[in-house]
Amino acid sequence: MKVVIAGAGFGGLRLARRLQNKPGIEVMLIDRYNYHQFQPLFYQVATAGLDASNISFPLRKVFQKSRNVRLRLESIKAIRPEANKLITDQEEISYDVLVLAMGAGTNFFGNGQITEHAFSMKSTVEALQIRHRILQNFEDALHVRDDQELQRLMNIVIVGGGPTGVELSGALAEMKKYVLPKDYPELDFGKMNIYLLEGSPRTLAAMSDRSSRQSMKYLEQLGVQLMTGALVEAYDGREVTLKNGNTIPSNTVIWAAGIKGNVPAGIDQELVVRGNRIRVDRQCRIAGHQNIFVIGDLACMETPAFPQGHPQVAPAAIQQADWLARNLVNIMGQKQLPVEFEYQDKGAMATVGRNLAVVDIPKPKLHFSGFFAWMIWMSLHLMLILGVKNRLFVFMNWLYNYITYDQNLRLIFKEFNREKK
Repeated sequence: MKVVIAGAGFGGLRLARRLQNKPGIEVMLIDRYNYHQFQPLFYQVATAGLDASNISFPLRKVFQKSRNVRLRLESIKAIRPEANKLITDQEEISYDVLVLAMGAGTNFFGNGQITEHAFSMKSTVEALQIRHRILQNFEDALHVRDDQELQRLMNIVIVGGGPTGVELSGALAEMKKYVLPKDYPELDFGKMNIYLLEGSPRTLAAMSDRSSRQSMKYLEQLGVQLMTGALVEAYDGREVTLKNGNTIPSNTVIWAAGIKGNVPAGIDQELVVRGNRIRVDRQCRIAGHQNIFVIGDLACMETPAFPQGHPQVAPAAIQQADWLARNLVNIMGQKQLPVEFEYQDKGAMATVGRNLAVVDIPKPKLHFSGFFAWMIWMSLHLMLILGVKNRLFVFMNWLYNYITYDQNLRLIFKEFNREKK
């Protein structure tokens, strides 16, 4: 059985690891990057808390001892189900079983102006670009004499009050308090504003009311300008315009307001539902195709417990990958197929800052906040990071930051043209 997996995120990588060295199964894993990215910590790369290499792990290193997993560094273009072929920017790849695990990208909701000028944070490269912009703004601010232009450079706007927006806002607020005044003593950081704009009445809408209220309290405690019910209408690179007509001058807008699935060409558009996700059955299969499966953020599986599909989080992708791996092995062994997939929701969490986090556990129904929740958040994320070396470096960085109130990765990399001699 030739299994082709498109995407090496949490779901795709987990599936490939579960299938490695299984007799009778040949696996090809395709991704545009040659490394796995730990998305939950992108915001720490963007705020100079972690190096990009700390949360990225080379895919070929993962499968050095594998006899049946092969890797291809290519971009997915389309699928041809009638011919059992996957089309990439390099070649056509035949398959017996195709698994789409391409995840989701940033959803700008069709606003071309925002797409052009705002930053997204769905890769380590984009996180590094945000870090560069933030630090460069302060370097530029040293030479500005116009008050309005100075304010534009000092303001940072984050759009979206989900976990990404909340965690990024909190990290920036701590930089403003503990780090930036020491780096730039010429600047008055009392003028720096961190705006978090959320269209709904509360942050962390997917979590409990209690977690939402506490996160809002923590953000205000850190000095973040939280604006709920704020819908962004336009951003021209210099000024954010809200639906109510208010404007915010800012040179930096980070968009964390939504995601949409990366659907390849060749998928029947009638199967694409809200959020650009592909509707699948309880076996993770696309309707009408017995050998095409979808897992992770790209899949929308409607169940009685989750009528709008499972939450687009790493645990859902990992559980689907584990379930599908067992399914494929059973098919090879001509065993009875397992029961329908059922997601086991183990809870949700978010961190706002030092000693400030919220955790919700559904069964038994528990809620934690503050220091204990922060420790739970750190422990879980350390366990999920690939590689002992990466875990060690992340832990050492966190420990150093906690003791010194400092981040030591505030580097601006510039490209210089070398003159030919």
